[in-house]
Amino acid sequence: MLRALLLTSLLSWADGHEGQVMLPEEKIKIRDQVIEMFDHAYGSYMKYAYPADELMPLSCKGRVRGLEPNRGDIDDSLGKFSLTLIDTLDTLVVLNKLEEFEDAVRRTVKDVRLDNDIVVSVFETNIRVLGGLLGAHVMADMLRQKGEKMQWYRDELLLMAKDLGHRLLPAFNTSSGLPYPRVNLKYGVCNPLSRTGTESDTCTACAGTMILEFAALSRLSGEAVFEEHARKALDVLWEKRQRGSDLVGTVINIHNGDWVRRDSGVGAGIDSYYEYLMKAYILLGDHVYLDRFNTHYSAIMKYISQPPLLLNVHMHNPTVSVRSWMDSLLAFFPGLQVLRGDLKPAIETHEMLYQVTKQHKFLPEAFTTEFRVHWGQHPLRPEFAESTYYLYKATGDPYYLRVGQSIVEKLNAHARVPCGFAAMQDVRTGTHEDRMDSFFLAEMFKYLYLLFSEKNQLHFDIDDYIFTTEAHLLPVSLSTSLPRCRSNNTEAVIAVEEDLFTYSCPSTQTLFPNNPSFAKTIRDSYKYLTGVGRAFHASPVRGIELPLHDHGMEPVEFLKSMGISLTPLNEAAPGVTGTHVELNKGVYRVKLVAEVTQTPEEEELVPLIVQLISPPFLGRTVLTAGPAKFGMDLTKQEHGVKGSIVKVSPYSACGPIENVENLRGHIALALRGDCMFAAKARRLQGAGAIGVIFIDNREGSNSADTPMFQMVGDGGCTADITIPLVFLFTQEGALLTTALEDHHNVDVLLLPKERRRDKADKPLGTMNIKFRLAEQGELESGEARGPTLQFVLKEEELMLEEEQEEGGGDRLQEDSRSAPAGHHKACLTHSPTDPNADP
Repeated sequence: MLRALLLTSLLSWADGHEGQVMLPEEKIKIRDQVIEMFDHAYGSYMKYAYPADELMPLSCKGRVRGLEPNRGDIDDSLGKFSLTLIDTLDTLVVLNKLEEFEDAVRRTVKDVRLDNDIVVSVFETNIRVLGGLLGAHVMADMLRQKGEKMQWYRDELLLMAKDLGHRLLPAFNTSSGLPYPRVNLKYGVCNPLSRTGTESDTCTACAGTMILEFAALSRLSGEAVFEEHARKALDVLWEKRQRGSDLVGTVINIHNGDWVRRDSGVGAGIDSYYEYLMKAYILLGDHVYLDRFNTHYSAIMKYISQPPLLLNVHMHNPTVSVRSWMDSLLAFFPGLQVLRGDLKPAIETHEMLYQVTKQHKFLPEAFTTEFRVHWGQHPLRPEFAESTYYLYKATGDPYYLRVGQSIVEKLNAHARVPCGFAAMQDVRTGTHEDRMDSFFLAEMFKYLYLLFSEKNQLHFDIDDYIFTTEAHLLPVSLSTSLPRCRSNNTEAVIAVEEDLFTYSCPSTQTLFPNNPSFAKTIRDSYKYLTGVGRAFHASPVRGIELPLHDHGMEPVEFLKSMGISLTPLNEAAPGVTGTHVELNKGVYRVKLVAEVTQTPEEEELVPLIVQLISPPFLGRTVLTAGPAKFGMDLTKQEHGVKGSIVKVSPYSACGPIENVENLRGHIALALRGDCMFAAKARRLQGAGAIGVIFIDNREGSNSADTPMFQMVGDGGCTADITIPLVFLFTQEGALLTTALEDHHNVDVLLLPKERRRDKADKPLGTMNIKFRLAEQGELESGEARGPTLQFVLKEEELMLEEEQEEGGGDRLQEDSRSAPAGHHKACLTHSPTDPNADP
């Protein structure tokens, strides 16, 4: 009986802790599962895709830039340099796959070329390729020094990294020191052959996420030029912060340093700028970076952090929230808060994110503050797994092992395909996208493997390394073993109020003294944040205050006028006597009799169409289109908007428009990607376009399988955009572009789907025509019966008249001139084969 009681107690305890405890055998089993998943993903890339940059897991082939449909800025990561292989190199060492690592390094040294005539993203190439080469060099050097592997290695990867660094340096040739967003690997920037250098803007993260890789390259190679350029870019961003709020914007002009987008948050466009300030201090030991980070962090916690939410605000007026949704990239931030030692908000935000994944299986690319889907894509991003790993490492709480287990299970259940893992095109429908980005192998499997591993199961001490934003490993010994950048002429940072964690690493003993359940108490407040798993419980009666004194009515009468009646609690609760009645005096029970409507789960959209009305289509080709939340409201245009379509040059419409003369007075055709819809719309409206049709840049998307969505603005005022804007998915867009290629002049009609103009453009079909010549005056005398068409035959002229059956009806004439005497008229009487057809 005692044993049974003990077992019952243990089961009750485990149930009360949501089964958090994980035995070592179960951890090993999940870790082995992670290894098998990695083998499936990496093996599929090597079998079906290598030496291409990425694997297309649905097509079971490699993605080669230029051979596949253009995806806009997504393809700027691809440089024909076997991206996935380089990005995965140090993951092989972390997962103890040393034989595979040695083979992969040999392949990289032998096969990869970095001098391709191709334009790439400076930011993506830095974090993925340069970071991948440096991380692999560090691992190879470590193994060589241990005498275990790589005895043949002679710093070949470091030499390749230095070569790539010199190819990226031309991007920093600007008056401000902020880098161009793109560079040609062979011709640099501004060269007549480079096809880049005309850009004026870059994102804050793009300019501020260079210091780790460039400083490591400088200290490993002895060439200070890389660290100097990366530091200067950070100096500019620091100088351009808003001094009142200490926040930065999202997009900045690389020539004059003016802010182009002034919304500020911790997600897309800014995220890794903050990350690199903190990690630069850890890697390089320079207090300038930590001081700057702490200044920004205080501003973030004051204005942006609204636990458990992280909102975007206006940098000049940070009390104003600029949008009602969050993007998935902010999922890295709890991990960064762990590095600073601020665990309570990290736990809160992470728990919120976990509840969203419970509701939607994965983090949607963007979700609203009510946790509904805003953008449904999920490209297998690793940031949530990253923060889960950091929180487990800081707290040792097995709850985070269960979170990691759920990530593993959902990847296998919903993303695994025969040739790897496929991104989710929409988390609501479970449809896949033919895409497996290199960061999936570089980051996801590192964090998951480390989450379920013990330190002694690795070939090195993981605490001796710092993760870059792409999870590449750089040794923290760089701060002491090698000289720092010579030019460190940075302005003194304004001192901020320091707290317990300003210069310390997180300590569970300090954070949770004698209270190991502290983290659970934080999480429990957000356990049913999204409503998933919540059981219904009748709410207890609560007292309320009525601050309704400014309207001149008594509060109770005012509520009654709204359909709300109040009953004194001591009258409504029979059986309550004595002191309880006295305590409830002045407290009322609220009875709602007004109708309450629940907010719909998804905002109802009015579908639009693009109808091709010029020959040979004549209205028969109708393409389903999505609306925009800004621009002309087509539902209020009785006849829609009609015009000829012209393809924009450049197709993305994110730079100066090259074919302005052709666009004026026409409907522009532009590709999604590279910049915001609102920016494209303003540019095209300024060029004289009377409307814009945006075409999706994601492969295979179509209106049948992909839920319709509304295009949103850029967070600012969009009242200046007055032209109509519609969105076509890829397959519908391909029909339109093919029509334009085949016929050159295509007229379309933009209008709501419910006002589709079928009858106006429908051909008449087969008819029986009676044709005879009538004498002058015969028609006027009424001898012809029924609807008639008259052709007045004159020399080099044709006059068409339509008369009603009754002679008194109005006459419609294309030519009002009467036929001269002696000329005949041709009388046509038509009778459609379908007696019910519209005549």
